[in-house]
Amino acid sequence: MSIDILAIGDIVTEPFIRLTDAHVEDMKDSDTKQLCMRFGDKIPYEYAVLAVAVGNASNAAVAASRLGLSASLRSYVGDDRYGPECIAKLVEEGVDTSLMVTEAGKATNYHYVLWYGSERTILVRHEEFAYTVPELSESPKWLYLSSLSDNSLPYHEAILELLKKHPDTKLAFQPGTFQIKLGKDALKGLYERSELFFCNKEEAQRILSLPEENNMGVLLERFAALGPTIVVITDGREGAYAFDGKRKMHVPMYPDSRAPFERTGAGDSFAATVTAALSLGLPLEEALLWGPINSMAVVQEVGAQKGLLTREKLEEYLRVAPPEYKIADLV
Repeated sequence: MSIDILAIGDIVTEPFIRLTDAHVEDMKDSDTKQLCMRFGDKIPYEYAVLAVAVGNASNAAVAASRLGLSASLRSYVGDDRYGPECIAKLVEEGVDTSLMVTEAGKATNYHYVLWYGSERTILVRHEEFAYTVPELSESPKWLYLSSLSDNSLPYHEAILELLKKHPDTKLAFQPGTFQIKLGKDALKGLYERSELFFCNKEEAQRILSLPEENNMGVLLERFAALGPTIVVITDGREGAYAFDGKRKMHVPMYPDSRAPFERTGAGDSFAATVTAALSLGLPLEEALLWGPINSMAVVQEVGAQKGLLTREKLEEYLRVAPPEYKIADLV
């Protein structure tokens, strides 16, 4: 099978618990907010929705499949009830599962999402799997690497060796929480090998140890110095910024009169869609216009995958976009 995008990263099952009896408070001397509930009490919730086979890499594979690409996922599940459910969901979405691994005696990753308003707080626990790289009979066009557990440093080194065996494969890197904690020096080889790198503004500040740096041009240049050919940094409602070594660009959010319903997966859908568009041969400027459209659709549904668009539907949104929805140079 010829693979357009091989995604590597942890897969997870997530119940979304819709909270109503809660409130949000600002933390003193910080931009962080706290989700607050009564301690030691019984807290009613409105309803729950179960999202199966999610996680950054899985979301990317499903996004690519819906856009018409051949997508495969290398991830690990346990031999519990949730492992087969995750694999069945991937098959339903047209994602190749031949590289999936079921590890005996392990539990499939299971997170809890506390959903309040349009935002979510996720309780995360990654199982420590015995990660190994897959044997590939031919080179994928792209390898999409994202969130893994905190025991995965040797796995990253093995992935880098795998990429050396497949020099024509382009790497898209969207680091997750533990990969960011590992630090840029520990993953230096992957930064240098990346054709395409994604993170949000707060993650960029953390990775670069520049907590007070708000100049997006500076952040883009500092990331480019780490080695990625194309750097993309998202900034919530401000849109996203990209640098290909020559031109710094800004793409706005896709205009939508509707308020977001649930924001999980907005970043994943953006990154995966830009990668898919480049895999289809589109120039970077057009690929960047694809990303916000899928993000806009995803935040109108619960979870990271339900709202993902087909190529036909995405291009329809692009055709009817207002004139102000365009790429601008960052000055």
